[in-house]
Amino acid sequence: MRVLDETKQQLGVMSLNDALRLAMTKGLDLVEIAPNATPVVCRIVDYGKFMYEEAKKNKDSQSKQSASKMKELQLSPLIDPHDFSIKLGRAIDFLCEDMKVRIKLRFRGRQKAHTEFGFQVVNRFVKEAGLWGHADSPPKMLGDRDLNVILNPLPRNKRAKNPRQGEAPEEPESEQPEEPEEPSQSD
Repeated sequence: MRVLDETKQQLGVMSLNDALRLAMTKGLDLVEIAPNATPVVCRIVDYGKFMYEEAKKNKDSQSKQSASKMKELQLSPLIDPHDFSIKLGRAIDFLCEDMKVRIKLRFRGRQKAHTEFGFQVVNRFVKEAGLWGHADSPPKMLGDRDLNVILNPLPRNKRAKNPRQGEAPEEPESEQPEEPEEPSQSD
């Protein structure tokens, strides 16, 4: 087997007994790194520290794959314009963080008879979010109550800048305390 020391320097090819003896003299463990290689590659390390570093690497690689994360926003066919703009802003924030966004519109009661209003709302939402993400397919009905569409973020170099990012919070102007009014003397 090929043996690496704790600094990843090659110690050469040696037998299992020699590698174990070397690891024991250093007070460390012998860990198999590449079992499918010929010859098998082992490394002399502190096993606890090795597992900690592996877990840390896996966690970092998962956090960089945030495109697989998905957020969901719910709309209504009779959404207020201000509510619409708030939901759109949240969707833009999510898309700028490389997350997919599922837009879900649920019809209730008699709204199911007029699904065209829901389609108008969702299509308008997709159109206004077009600078940051694109729909993978046109909006479609799931069952008779839900209208869904998924927005995927555009690549960073083709995406518009997040309008909320870069805004410095406005500081209130320094107000001078008003002098209290003297009571008027009315007779």
